[in-house]
Amino acid sequence: MLTSVFIAAVSLALFWMAAFTLWWQMHAWRTPEVLASTRFGRPDGGEHLSFSLLLPARHEQAVLDHTIQRLLESTHTDFEIIVIVGHDDPETTAVAEQAAARDPRVRVVVDTHEKKNKPKAMNTALPHCRGDVVGVFDAEDQVHPELLTHVDHAFRTTRADVVQGGVQLINFHSSWYSLRNCLEYFFWFRSRLHLHAQKGFIPLGGNTVFVRTDVLREADGWDPDCLAEDCDLGVRLSSVGKKVVVAYDSDMVTREETPGSLMSLLKQRTRWNQGFLQVYRKKDWRELPGFGQRLLARYTLMTPFMQAFSGVVIPLNAAVALFLDVPVGVAFLTFLPLVTAVVTFVFEVVGLHDFGVQYGLRVRLSHYVKLIVGGPFYQVLLAGAAIRAVWREQRGRNDWELTTHVGAHLAEPLREDVPA
Repeated sequence: MLTSVFIAAVSLALFWMAAFTLWWQMHAWRTPEVLASTRFGRPDGGEHLSFSLLLPARHEQAVLDHTIQRLLESTHTDFEIIVIVGHDDPETTAVAEQAAARDPRVRVVVDTHEKKNKPKAMNTALPHCRGDVVGVFDAEDQVHPELLTHVDHAFRTTRADVVQGGVQLINFHSSWYSLRNCLEYFFWFRSRLHLHAQKGFIPLGGNTVFVRTDVLREADGWDPDCLAEDCDLGVRLSSVGKKVVVAYDSDMVTREETPGSLMSLLKQRTRWNQGFLQVYRKKDWRELPGFGQRLLARYTLMTPFMQAFSGVVIPLNAAVALFLDVPVGVAFLTFLPLVTAVVTFVFEVVGLHDFGVQYGLRVRLSHYVKLIVGGPFYQVLLAGAAIRAVWREQRGRNDWELTTHVGAHLAEPLREDVPA
């Protein structure tokens, strides 16, 4: 009897968790009006803000120069690029210094911390920022030339303290897991973050995020010990009532690449999950004024671990229903999470099609097959990353596991044939 009650309770919990997650992922597509509201407004031609663009780079000599050149092509007229390099990274430093010698808008700041990570590097550069707004990019980013102009307009027309732009992994064709990785980013930046901004609680994305310099300094910059410094900053700013605006336009997104190997992806997800766990344990989210905001914060910060749990338990539940002698009603409940899983798969297939349309990419039948077949294996990887994150946190290991970049997103992807 107790076993049946436990199985039924777990099944219902998994069903509602999956249903809420799916509903939130669909936020931007609920109505045409909602979808239209998620885009950048058209700039009016005026420029009123200056930008300091932080570019932390560690062992990124293969991609750094391309990113700097893309940023220098910006149509905005008032910005500086601050490249942050480690004192022990001569290869990346050489690339940065060559760029600074070519263009006075590029400056190089050296991070001398013995234990290096991204938030420490950015905090090192923060006192050197001269702009009204601080923007953050990664060293492999491909940035649209008109992005700063759109962000300037967004700040002025919405009176925002923070503007979060879109980020999109683009090399969906590189591997079976890159396909799912790209789709995750598509749902997160295209839809989910807009819901968070609307609710007044948002874990900011790692780059293409812009914060008013005085607001950032008032918050003492980034937490130097947090492995998800972007999420932490968003939580802290949300907790003190700062206004965050999210804008997404497929033309304006910052393009990036997926990790080049499964191990690299596992380490990246481990770092993010451990960072979410650190933010949860810091309890800044408890300062949010509304009960619904606090509930959303608790759920969001624990989502990686609940997803990992559900990925293991859903097939286990189905096996229990098939092979153990349980009441018919309980057996029926065990299949409820599978219903949401199937609906989610359908939504992902539709989302992959929309992703291809928006970015002019040719999505073939083989990609849809890989998306569906790879789902369970991807879930196992996420579960492994969550378990590894808990293990590292319990052992006090918070070293920054760097994700290497080779510029896979700069290669020509499979594109739709567009008639002349």
